[in-house]
Amino acid sequence: MPRPRAHIVSLEHTAWYHVVCRCVRRAFLCGEDRLTGKNFDHRRGWIEARIRELAAIFTIDVAAYAIMSNHYHIVVKIDRDRAERLADEEVLARWTRLFSGPLVVQRFLDPRTRAAMPEADRHMARQWAASYRERLWDLSWFTRVLNESIARKANREDGVRGRFWEGRFQSQAILDEQALFAVMVYVDLNPIRAGIAETPEDSRHTSIEARLFPDRVEARLRECAHTTTPAHAAPKADGPPANHAAPTNERRLPMAPLLPFDATGHEDWALPCALEDYVELVETVGRCIHPKKRGHIPETAPRLLQRLGMDTEAFITLSTRLLKEFGHAVGTPESLLELAARRQARYLRGMTAARKMMEA
Repeated sequence: MPRPRAHIVSLEHTAWYHVVCRCVRRAFLCGEDRLTGKNFDHRRGWIEARIRELAAIFTIDVAAYAIMSNHYHIVVKIDRDRAERLADEEVLARWTRLFSGPLVVQRFLDPRTRAAMPEADRHMARQWAASYRERLWDLSWFTRVLNESIARKANREDGVRGRFWEGRFQSQAILDEQALFAVMVYVDLNPIRAGIAETPEDSRHTSIEARLFPDRVEARLRECAHTTTPAHAAPKADGPPANHAAPTNERRLPMAPLLPFDATGHEDWALPCALEDYVELVETVGRCIHPKKRGHIPETAPRLLQRLGMDTEAFITLSTRLLKEFGHAVGTPESLLELAARRQARYLRGMTAARKMMEA
């Protein structure tokens, strides 16, 4: 029986999540159409740019991503505290970069008209700010805005109507540091496992490419940014009506950087390892799991795996089927047991895999 979304995405358990969304019927709507021969690879750039744009507006940070031909993966950290610290004016300004908002919000944001606004209108604008503030850390709103904007743009390009995405996104809670790096490596190695890239450097539209070649990726994202902010109405949701369309002129939005690495592990806003250690981990696992590339597991395990006390061979084996082995959450056996107790569940899928991979 499917679990309610509020139980799957719960900040009481973790702020880290792995998100997956697939095209309708898993068709190659962002790659090469085998029937017509048309290539839609450029749409992967649309999605990549849109993710980075939305990360600059929402208080949801992106640690890793991979945009494939018929689906995408994102690893995110939800920062609710940052959203709650934002002033009302900043909340309204962020949301109106995506949607124009009601007239009272537009007047509130304009210093020339705010002074003349009656107190009732100012109170209404603050109510809108409270509603928008909750959306800024809402993972459902993040994926909803991402998916709808890409679907509208692709449908306009094809001259069709209808669904572009298969349905609502899938998500996995990431419960601990071991699970975080397991999921990030799984995401960054998607092109290699699919046989469309041989090395991390060749893995286009992934976070590992963005970290290795930031200038190359930034130039590509700037090209996509001009056409990745279409005017559209906000998706419907419970609460105040949200069908306020953005202005018809397309706007170029700022893009947020990926979450940085911190070798000291002392900063809670950064990934707790050195970038070179993570790159070494991705390269090592990638060589071992690629079916056509000659290579072998090095005699010494990557420093990151040793530090986390993880079994290298099990990690490499399970990193090829992370979604199948785990359910709604990925973590150590202890983390999974704790989550099961919180959810009052007898069992969480993935316990056997967790014991194999994350117990030294």
